[in-house]
Amino acid sequence: MRFVWAVAAFVLAALLIGAGIAQRTVFQGDTETTAAVAVEEGTPFVLIDGAALNAVPGAQTLRAQGEGTIFAAYGRTADVQAWLADSDYTAVTAGADGTLASALVTAPAPESTDAAGEESAAPTDEAAQAQGRDPVGSDLWLDEFQQDDVLIAPLQLPTDMSLLIATDGTAAAPTDITITWPIANPTPWAGPLIVLGGILMALGVFLYILGIRHVRRSRGPRRKGLPVPVTEPIDLSVEQADKGVISATRRGRAITGGKRPFALVPIALVSALALSGCSADAWPQFGSTPTATPTTTLVPEGQQAPAVTQAQASRILQEVSETIAAADEAMDASQLAERAGGAVLAVRKTNYTLRDEIDDYDAPAAIPTKPVEILLPQAYDAWPRTFMAVVNDAEAKTANIMMLTQDDPWSNYKLVYSANLEAATEMPALAPEYVGASAVPPDSSFLLLAPQDVAGAYADILTKGEKSEYYGLFDADTDMFRQSVAEDRAQRLEDFEKTGEDTGKLSFSSAAGPESPVSLATLESGAIVAVTTHETDIAKPTDSAAVIKLPKNPTVATLAGKTQSATGFTTTFSDQLFFYVPGQGSNEKIQLLGYSSDILGAKVIDK
Repeated sequence: MRFVWAVAAFVLAALLIGAGIAQRTVFQGDTETTAAVAVEEGTPFVLIDGAALNAVPGAQTLRAQGEGTIFAAYGRTADVQAWLADSDYTAVTAGADGTLASALVTAPAPESTDAAGEESAAPTDEAAQAQGRDPVGSDLWLDEFQQDDVLIAPLQLPTDMSLLIATDGTAAAPTDITITWPIANPTPWAGPLIVLGGILMALGVFLYILGIRHVRRSRGPRRKGLPVPVTEPIDLSVEQADKGVISATRRGRAITGGKRPFALVPIALVSALALSGCSADAWPQFGSTPTATPTTTLVPEGQQAPAVTQAQASRILQEVSETIAAADEAMDASQLAERAGGAVLAVRKTNYTLRDEIDDYDAPAAIPTKPVEILLPQAYDAWPRTFMAVVNDAEAKTANIMMLTQDDPWSNYKLVYSANLEAATEMPALAPEYVGASAVPPDSSFLLLAPQDVAGAYADILTKGEKSEYYGLFDADTDMFRQSVAEDRAQRLEDFEKTGEDTGKLSFSSAAGPESPVSLATLESGAIVAVTTHETDIAKPTDSAAVIKLPKNPTVATLAGKTQSATGFTTTFSDQLFFYVPGQGSNEKIQLLGYSSDILGAKVIDK
């Protein structure tokens, strides 16, 4: 009877396990859905809107096929549309029924001015068409992909992101484009069926073992009523031989008992089958489905999007650093201009001139890229855009503060201000990077001093010291730069007087630099303001028969083009300065956060 129950358990287990596996295989149905994207042939770009990408819930997988290298990138919809503002492209959107629809978007015709001064549409012949723009490497993209012939990219984009597909920006974009989404197709009874089948199989194995054990115990003849044999004397030699037989029989039983572990193989198989159905959608979900609840956010209502994300800023800084490093090595000013502007561009171009003439002149310090300790992007949907970054330079054991700006959607970010933070600098309270900060106008009256006036006021302090009318506005206790400038000027004046022998005069002056200030607001109604000042050393002879010589100053001699002059020399240094400027009514003073100073130029004084 035990065998009957064992066979029944095996059969029922096979049915249950088979039913569970069938739910996960042949009866499960489709696990994904695919939609083809209709593309207008001949357009260099295809823009798939975020709503189209989310026409079906879940992650998206892009597949684009064509000849040559295929490019895809994604970013905020407004940014991608701004980048495509002057190009023809195919826009893919989601229809009311969830299907994908495409439409050709034509760039507005460029305008020209006729002889009468009136604007008119420019001719649209082939000679007047603009060359295509390569989308690779734009700072607007949050991420980009490139593959030859077939591009497959897994994505998970929200509705406010869009996807751009192209080749090189000139040739036609691929037309064979599909988007695939996974389909939620749960099988809630697959897991219980497989586990229940495994339990029944284990029970069947147990019953089968019991049946075998029962048969073995009942084996052998059962004789009743037979005559008892006559008792005879025991032969000892025969007894010894029988002992050997008894010993052999016991070993045989031990061997037979050793075969029992093979009965554990079906149990191991059952465990493997049970584990195969343990994914979340293979089990029934009890209770109500959780629904999303509104959460509070720190983003102010009506706040515009931050210019960059943390990952985007890190990638931009890496590319800026690599481009500037390559330009520094080759002393290529045109390559430098691709990623540097303002004071950073000016002082590095001077460095290239000096290194070209002076063999042992030091190259400028590399731009550090990580880790980005502080990121403050401008919250602005239009252009120009700015973001500030503070990066710890582990090798130099200093922290660098930088300002980078982007002029328009088609330009990359350029490093326009760079300085070292002062030791033990305490940064003011800043907005998180996912919120961003607004730019402060140069003439803002809400600060203790308008950004456009900060450089001039500080230059006046460098020139006049405590006699300056602005002296009380700036914190002198934490300003190590002002102290170092005073000490350096005193030392150079002493050295000049020793060699001049009353035949020359050395004087110093400071003024605001030509670069526009860059300012971002802080949380306490203040602002971080980046400016430049120019320090000028003026060496003049006081005797008509005297000349100013530069025997030990190859730097000034190289930039001025002469080693001596009867009229004298001027040497200019560019100071890149970062200040924290409190708001109006604050009891705080303007604090210097960081600085850098480099030689900018030298020339002979005109008569």
